[in-house]
Amino acid sequence: MVLVLNRTYFPEGTQGVLEWNGIIICYTIELHWLENQRRVSCIPEGVYVLQKRFSPKFKWHLHLMNVPERDLILIHPANNAKKELLGCIAPVTKHTGIGKGSSSRKALEKLQTLVYEALKRNEVVKISIQSKKIIV
Repeated sequence: MVLVLNRTYFPEGTQGVLEWNGIIICYTIELHWLENQRRVSCIPEGVYVLQKRFSPKFKWHLHLMNVPERDLILIHPANNAKKELLGCIAPVTKHTGIGKGSSSRKALEKLQTLVYEALKRNEVVKISIQSKKIIV
């Protein structure tokens, strides 16, 4: 399974649309691009393997593996990138501003249902992160 995250970059944050087979699963918020600096930048575009992860803080969530020069890059709930993210990705049900969204837990649950089912089938689940392509 390959999820596709199409990003749009802004000086205040990064907005995304997460799709699977052309169907929108949720939207995303991230920090803005600051050359992949730890804890203050979104991660580089690329393809990453997703794994299931548990922590006391976020409960069950997703972990992006082998992110260059970064570790513990997660997909976890957050509604404000600047206040709640340190380089991770937050799913949201809708964008409410640059780097802001709403109903993040609900969006994560929808994403988890899809990903965890694939993992139960022993599928490798990947996320392909890319810039939004603008057709003129």
